[in-house]
Amino acid sequence: MAGDVTGDKDQAPEAPSERLSLFRYLTAENSGDYLAIMRLFSSTLLADLSAAEVVNLLREEGRNLDTDAVEERCRMLVRWGNLIRSLRDARVPTIADYRNSRARFQMSTLGGRVQRQVEDLFRATDGAREVAREVLGHTVGVLDRIHERLSGTAPDAEALAAEVTTVFNNQALFSESARDFYSYLGSVLTRYDLVGEEYATLKGLLLEYVELISNDVARHSPAIVERLARLDPLLPSLVDLLSALPGLEAGGGPVERLPGRSLSDWAQLSAWYTGSTGRSGPAQLRAAAEQALGQLITNAKRMLSAGGTGASRRADLLRLAALLATADAEQAERAFASAFGAYGMRHLSGGAEEPDTQVSPTTSWWHAPPIEVPLSLRERGDRTARGRSSRVPDPGTDRIWLTAQAEQEAGRLRAAVAELIAARTMHGAQVSEYAREVLLDYVGDFMARHQVLPPDEPVTMPFEDVGMSLVVTYSKGRNTVVRSPDGTCCVIHGLIVRVEQIAGQQASGGMS
Repeated sequence: MAGDVTGDKDQAPEAPSERLSLFRYLTAENSGDYLAIMRLFSSTLLADLSAAEVVNLLREEGRNLDTDAVEERCRMLVRWGNLIRSLRDARVPTIADYRNSRARFQMSTLGGRVQRQVEDLFRATDGAREVAREVLGHTVGVLDRIHERLSGTAPDAEALAAEVTTVFNNQALFSESARDFYSYLGSVLTRYDLVGEEYATLKGLLLEYVELISNDVARHSPAIVERLARLDPLLPSLVDLLSALPGLEAGGGPVERLPGRSLSDWAQLSAWYTGSTGRSGPAQLRAAAEQALGQLITNAKRMLSAGGTGASRRADLLRLAALLATADAEQAERAFASAFGAYGMRHLSGGAEEPDTQVSPTTSWWHAPPIEVPLSLRERGDRTARGRSSRVPDPGTDRIWLTAQAEQEAGRLRAAVAELIAARTMHGAQVSEYAREVLLDYVGDFMARHQVLPPDEPVTMPFEDVGMSLVVTYSKGRNTVVRSPDGTCCVIHGLIVRVEQIAGQQASGGMS
């Protein structure tokens, strides 16, 4: 549970990017040096060290670094926020010692927290963590004692503070250990190589230990909820009593108080058990247990299925590895080829179902097109056809829609060509947007076929499919400017463009 932070309410919280910089020394270059330096500063309380002192201490651990390198590492840790500069005056006998001791460093508050988390992570194992389920019953007794003390006359504030701290520490320990246990359980259940003894061990762990946790939570959660409900009217007086105890003042900056010293902490604790702000903690534990049990059953079905492609081949691979470890080169090659089918690459023609009949038996698999493998065979190793054949779609509706769309496009093209023929000379002509696009398309075709034009001689290019001709004359210094309702569309430099109708034809939409 988070504690209450008191202090200046207007002070803006530190940016998340600055907090993330506290972890940079873990992945930065020379991370081993940074870790060794941080261990020195976190080994004792109020460690105040200079670069020279750090060098001597590191040398005792077998890590040789010069003073300049250590000072540079410490300066980087100061920049990232893990260390702070010390203002204590160095009392040294010589100037040389003063130069070596003038830059002194201390551990920052957040830097110390990060280093402690890192050390805890290094000490943790990859195995399962035992859940502190016994603290639930202890929490019930502590809540009863808190209620008795508050109901009496002149309650002992110090004893109440100890009981409150115990309640929230128990809750934090239980929640953290439960999260770690179920995270481990989820990572193991997703493995496909669980067979034999490993699967039996996990099955016992799931069916016995998870059931034990679920029973403890189901037995103690209602009692904790009932105690918290009885304490709810007395919480304001409890918070007042705890606030009157000697403690840190907020005058020097924000103070992070112990959990249970504010009403919001108790509200969060009650919400974890009752689910007043969402799904409760016991409900989440029950859902996680059901999900784990379902995954266990899925693994059992996979192992019992003879044709499933997800069956574990761990035992076969171990047997092959033992054979390869003791075999000579020739036997190892034969065993590997037999196990993985690593023979010469030959393409066996399968007849009419081949996607490319030109592929011969001598074509390598590397160059041959891939063969479509049915989903049932690829996923389950089963050749049995499932489901039913899909209905053959009726193309009549699509044909009608495509025909109508083509007729509409042809009508627009006829209207645009008729508009261009009516304008005749394109320079200064005002045409519609679509007619402009049609003109640009045909001018592009003309320029693709006639890249070199004789000067001052018109060149005609007929477009019989639409019944018009494009007459273009190259004239240096003269331009063709075409306008449309949305503004000047283009300026064709050095060309005079005209559109004429082919004799005996009408503007056509390009459809027969």
